[in-house]
Amino acid sequence: MTEISAASREARKRIKTDQPHTARIWNYWLGGKDNYEVDQQVGEHVAGMFPVIRDIARADRDFLGRAVRFVAEERGVRQFLDIGTGLPTADNTHEIAQRIAPESRIVYVDNDPIVLVHARTLLTGTRDGVTAYIDADVHDPDAIVERASRTLDFGRPVAVMMLGILNFVLDYDQARDIVRRVMAATPSGSLLVLTHPTFDAELGGEGQIPAMRFWNENATPPITARSGEDIAAFFEGLELLEPGMVSCAQWRADGSPAPVPQYGAVAVKP
Repeated sequence: MTEISAASREARKRIKTDQPHTARIWNYWLGGKDNYEVDQQVGEHVAGMFPVIRDIARADRDFLGRAVRFVAEERGVRQFLDIGTGLPTADNTHEIAQRIAPESRIVYVDNDPIVLVHARTLLTGTRDGVTAYIDADVHDPDAIVERASRTLDFGRPVAVMMLGILNFVLDYDQARDIVRRVMAATPSGSLLVLTHPTFDAELGGEGQIPAMRFWNENATPPITARSGEDIAAFFEGLELLEPGMVSCAQWRADGSPAPVPQYGAVAVKP
């Protein structure tokens, strides 16, 4: 905890309260309080251009809950590598997993200074389990795996969580390489849990394009949407589990929720 505290103090110096930032805007769309007026202004403007964005934020968060429960209950996995953690809210990955299996071990990864400031919240867990936080960049997957291996046993299955993170890797080939390198470090039975925004018309994603253009001109870091075909390629070499790659709002959801233009899927490494 001392290391986190020291890093948190340094991170506070890097926080720019006069510049809108994705983690805080996402927090605003989810109804959180960890945001500033500049984030609210951009968040409102984007929501005005693309009203479904709040539904996407909520659907992505709800997908996380269903996916972690599925992985822990039905697949029996007890290790989670959550890359692109974002700001803590209710029912974070460790809370859900350790409620099901108190011995679960979770490593969170993010390089956003404001997330690091709140990392203490992510380090509370059960006495039997472990939670850890790594200040690292998704663009450096080898470093993530090396540091995560100090907490996780990569000889046993790991659930790799990549929710709404690869859309911040603008180069498509690099994004695919990141997934390949992380999953290559995991054994058979590991899982990839992924969500990603799309501009596919069948999910109503056309509005993502002007909204993301505005975002990239006014907020950081830049972001991109991709086609379903491109997103499906992230699962190359893995076996998609039912119901496959669908709108994250509909993945193993009760009833018939309306789709949102964000794909979600869980796949297993053979």
